[in-house]
Amino acid sequence: MEIQLDRVADIARQAGEAILEVYRQDFTVEHKADQSPLTEADRRANDVILRSLREEYPEIPWISEETKATPFPQRTGWNRFWLIDPLDGTKEFIKKNGEFTVNIALIEDGVPVLGVVYQPATGTLYTAQRGAGATKTSPDGSQTALHGGAYYREQKLVRVVASRSHMSPETEEFINALSASGHDVELTSAGSSLKLCLVAEGAADVYPRFGPTMEWDTAAAHAIALEAGRKVIQHPSGEPLRYNKENLLNPWFLVE
Repeated sequence: MEIQLDRVADIARQAGEAILEVYRQDFTVEHKADQSPLTEADRRANDVILRSLREEYPEIPWISEETKATPFPQRTGWNRFWLIDPLDGTKEFIKKNGEFTVNIALIEDGVPVLGVVYQPATGTLYTAQRGAGATKTSPDGSQTALHGGAYYREQKLVRVVASRSHMSPETEEFINALSASGHDVELTSAGSSLKLCLVAEGAADVYPRFGPTMEWDTAAAHAIALEAGRKVIQHPSGEPLRYNKENLLNPWFLVE
């Protein structure tokens, strides 16, 4: 069955509306077993996305952050599945700084081939589908094709985007090494999957993530980065980041 990118984008927007209903009022914060935060917005967005995807594409299985993952022996045979983070950047949501997203990706043979990243607080939408390019849709409906810039090590000025909530010592070392090798470094902070999208659209040159992330944190924006001509590679091996591993924790990676 052919996947309609516009329909997946509509589902992300609907999840975004469910998130904003909670965002606009007082809400409580719970914590999962790993101490990561959880709100009613996470649950509502998850319900919207899974209900819609089941109706539209009942034959495609899924992994979502907010639903217990299918055991690896069962999902190891999946050639195609949805990978979902219904509310990426819950810490940013709690801080009410707007830097949180809805992430929906389609994975085929370990590679993200479709991605939708929606920022509910601004109405900004990033979409991509393999072979069709990547697009940013602004709140006013205007669309821009995304084409990342030059390789960061070939530039004098390197714009590095890093996590607003998860800056690691290793990331600081990466930035210091760039400066030591003669580059002028401009640092930008952002939350959630927006960091990968900033590189995809050429607003940043490189995103080093030398700290923990899960597969659902990156998959949708990874698809967008690929279609914008960028690479998402494991660090330090340089191998492409892959999905549906036994352990859903990502290795360290670079978006360049």
